Amino acid sequence: MGVSFLSTISPLLALVPVPSLTTTATNRYPSHAVTVRCNKMEIDATAEHEDRICRRDILKCAGVTIGMELMASSGLFVEKASAADLIQRKQRSEFLSSLKGTLFTAINGNAELIPSLLTLALNDAMTYDKATKSGGANGSIRFSSELKRPENKGISAALNLLDDAKKEIDSYSKGGPISYADLIQYAAQGVLKSTFLASAIRKCGGNEEKGRLVYTAYGSNGQWGLFDKQFGRVDTQEPDPEGRVPLWVNASVKEMKDKFVAIGFGPRQLAVMSAFLGPDQAATEALLATDPDVSPWVQKYQRSRETVSETDYEVDLITTLTKLSSLGQQINYEAYTYPVQRVNLSKLKL
Repeated sequence: MGVSFLSTISPLLALVPVPSLTTTATNRYPSHAVTVRCNKMEIDATAEHEDRICRRDILKCAGVTIGMELMASSGLFVEKASAADLIQRKQRSEFLSSLKGTLFTAINGNAELIPSLLTLALNDAMTYDKATKSGGANGSIRFSSELKRPENKGISAALNLLDDAKKEIDSYSKGGPISYADLIQYAAQGVLKSTFLASAIRKCGGNEEKGRLVYTAYGSNGQWGLFDKQFGRVDTQEPDPEGRVPLWVNASVKEMKDKFVAIGFGPRQLAVMSAFLGPDQAATEALLATDPDVSPWVQKYQRSRETVSETDYEVDLITTLTKLSSLGQQINYEAYTYPVQRVNLSKLKL
């Protein structure tokens, strides 16, 4: 249980004697001079001058005492709040781990859909409009009217795969159904992790055990922290407006650059997202390399993918996807949590 600063303050009320409001002296409070200090005020109080302590001064002292007692007693509330927060974090973490496992299995069994899953995540987020702060990674692409648009041609199979995965995920979720907004972006994360791992295994001559060790030791798996914190995207209830997403396979490099700039990105992010822009990453990069602004970044990431760790490529790709997948979203950090069942202690037999 977390302990706050307030909970470390011991109750002080018992340490402050409450003065008698009567004029009768008792043995417990003998009549001798004392100094009462409240709010930098000093009053010399004796039995002969008791009438000089006015009601305002007593109320000030009482107010200070009560305030300190409230500060001390509030520690219990803060401790309870901290405990509830830890419980919610644990619930979300366990659910997220199970979700990733389900998606990993689905993706590995349908490797041919990997390019479509990436484009699905990109196009759902690319509806973001910076001027109106609308659109973004909100699951709107699940609506048939949006899915049938030209830019989304060929990715319905990827969404069907996620529909099946969603049924399984919802069956074990204790905190409500997974949103499509989360599901689509975490599928993209699963694709990238699988791709990074497969690359490490390939560089180890196909030895899966060695490849996993290399990926664990040198890979980018630890860079996903911020992405995982953005768990709790909310689904929109209507399709996003048309005309916001280019038809990537027919778009010029200038059109791609203009779209990326419109959402706050640049040539660097365009180059690192090449795998999201079509089924053939090599062909996409060949096109991007014809632009003088994008070409240096394309070459950098190609060189990076030839190294054992692929650090530059993987880290920049994770960073870009993290930012892209949060566009237009207000994350609900209590999503997928649920009340903990209380134990009825009265039924326990000793």
